[in-house]
Amino acid sequence: MIRSDFFHSLRFGALSLPLLNTTRRFTTTQNFPKAQHGNEELLVVIGGGAAGVYGAIRAKTVAPHLSVLVIEKGKFLSKVKISGGGRCNVTNGHYMEETVLADNYPRGYKELRGSFFSTHGPMDTMSWFSDHGVPLKTEDDGRVFPVSNSSSSIIDCLMLEAKSSGVSLQTGKVVTNVSTTNSGKFLVKIEKHTIDLVENVEANYVLVASGSNRQGHTLAMQLGHSVVDPMPSLFTFKIDDKHLAELSGITFPKVKAKLNVENVRRSIPEFTQVGPMLVTHWGLSGPVILRLSAWGARTLLVDFLPDLHIEDVKSMLLQHKDQFVKQKVLNTFPPKFGLVKRFWKYVLEQEGIDGDTLWASIPKNSLISVSSLLKQCSFRITGKGQFKDEFVTAGGVPLSEISLNTMESKIQPRLFFAGEVLNVDGITGGFNFQNAWSGGYIAGSSIGALATSCKDESV
Repeated sequence: MIRSDFFHSLRFGALSLPLLNTTRRFTTTQNFPKAQHGNEELLVVIGGGAAGVYGAIRAKTVAPHLSVLVIEKGKFLSKVKISGGGRCNVTNGHYMEETVLADNYPRGYKELRGSFFSTHGPMDTMSWFSDHGVPLKTEDDGRVFPVSNSSSSIIDCLMLEAKSSGVSLQTGKVVTNVSTTNSGKFLVKIEKHTIDLVENVEANYVLVASGSNRQGHTLAMQLGHSVVDPMPSLFTFKIDDKHLAELSGITFPKVKAKLNVENVRRSIPEFTQVGPMLVTHWGLSGPVILRLSAWGARTLLVDFLPDLHIEDVKSMLLQHKDQFVKQKVLNTFPPKFGLVKRFWKYVLEQEGIDGDTLWASIPKNSLISVSSLLKQCSFRITGKGQFKDEFVTAGGVPLSEISLNTMESKIQPRLFFAGEVLNVDGITGGFNFQNAWSGGYIAGSSIGALATSCKDESV
């Protein structure tokens, strides 16, 4: 656990800042850093999530002389804490080739095919955490978690690394305005409403890593950028089927689900996903659905027996008929199907088969129809329900306004972006965090290199 005196040092003077026109009411000056001395440069990171903290650490690593301040309104790394059901899905270990990895991003797949992931990809992320004392494991579906199965392992690692490298982390504050000065620096307005505080800090570099927070989009627009209106990306599917709703709570450990996407000419492997699926009172959910939801579609095709060929399914049903001729069709079915009885009843009803009918009376063409339904069951998607636990948005600063090899703005020099503030979103499975790690690393490296170059020139 991180000691309380660590947070005390971060809050009370771990970093000296150039404060201009500071307004303080109902507080004392000792609670705030003193003015910066010498010619040290300052990086202000807006946002204490994965991209912001990772980028701050990287910048300080490349340029140890650089002063780095991270401003966060709430708790640091809050999304890291809840991701993966509290285990933190760090990245995905099944997509190491850059162009294949990029296909997992509904917004950004074209732009991310370049140098973005080759600079810092999933293997680099896993190596970084392993080298910093966090052993990781890759599960069967590619998701990477800490061996501890606790997001605290990731949070503690990042916070301790920030402390040891000299990054200052300040919480409970909001950056409400960023403007440029005549000298080419940034004037950053920081407010803390709980004690009616306003600070104006002069920075040499700004990294906006504010996630989906609209404040980050406002700051981007203040500095000349456009913003694609944000909207939710990950959803559960609403299915208008009262009989399906009666199956609420049933979990399928493994199905193959495929989207029927209209007006899409390119073939994308991610339109088909394999994994667990949950039936809810409004439709379908679970990892396999969330992975598909970001792409958007009107029809979902589900294979409930992905490990069996359709001819094998037909054969099993015919053999079962011969073996259980005097049994009611509702009471028994091939055990290799691994279905629950409630779902088997749903399948029979879909095909108009009375569950009290004996197996001996079921015609062969009905069994063929059941086989087809189990292998390709079509669901009409009538709407989407928000996936609240790990909320991801599409929208933000367009990638066309960013140089992805540096994460620097094409509009404003020394302004950088990383993470969900950009118009990039990945499907579920560790891809959104990988975007944060990659963007933060590249931005931090670029800022560190600039700061080192400026220091060398001044010597």
